[in-house]
Amino acid sequence: MTTRFINDDVKPESHSRLFWLISDSWVLAKRSIRHITRNLDQLFSVALFPIMFFLLFRYVFGGAIDTGSISYVNFLVAGIFVQMLAFGANYTTMNLAIDLQRGIVNRFKSLPISRSALLIGHVGADLVRNMMTGLIVIGVSFLVGFQPVAGVIDWILIFVLAALFSLAISWISAVMGLIVKSIEAAQWTGFIVIFPLTFVSSAFVPTETMPYALRLFAENQPLTHVIEAIRSWLVGTPVGDSGWLAFAWCIGIIIVTVPTASWLFKRQTLR
Repeated sequence: MTTRFINDDVKPESHSRLFWLISDSWVLAKRSIRHITRNLDQLFSVALFPIMFFLLFRYVFGGAIDTGSISYVNFLVAGIFVQMLAFGANYTTMNLAIDLQRGIVNRFKSLPISRSALLIGHVGADLVRNMMTGLIVIGVSFLVGFQPVAGVIDWILIFVLAALFSLAISWISAVMGLIVKSIEAAQWTGFIVIFPLTFVSSAFVPTETMPYALRLFAENQPLTHVIEAIRSWLVGTPVGDSGWLAFAWCIGIIIVTVPTASWLFKRQTLR
């Protein structure tokens, strides 16, 4: 006797590939976000590092640094905020490496889901974590004397640029997560890229005080433009070209890194 398990009245949903990509990505993003809510020490560890830098530069080094017409604490907040976004993206590298090394990706390969959904899920979850951590950092900045003059439009611009920058740096981290060979390597690879970009920038000191070669690099790298744009909207200094250059850098990085990460992921999963 043959048992019929398939009900002819139930038909599979028919949607476009884009619909399933968005749907699968949302499911996997919720998986990563659930890890954040169940493991809050990950959230606070991302916030703790920039807060330590905040207190160090605010109360130890700040008195020796001349920032002209604005106070050092007002100068520092944008740098610490962008540094937090950059370091927070390193979790994309580590979480992706963990999924690859522990065989979770192989498990997903047996399921009818879009291949790029895992990448988008990790990057989307990091965006949520970075925005939550950013609120903690901004909250701490008020406790140590930060006095912004930003209006509603300025705060919207800051939020949009911060989200775009978080996505850009997370996609760079995704590429690194697909290149590294071990979880241990994933833990330090991101710092090799993030450290020089954050410290050779206008995050902690004005670039005018740097030697010529460092100043040339600092004034033309993407983090400086993102920092200068956010600082201008926060404290009312002239934004200059940094406003559109910050958006251009972020969009350009996303355009390059998304197909690169997708190609690397496809090559990894076809092995």
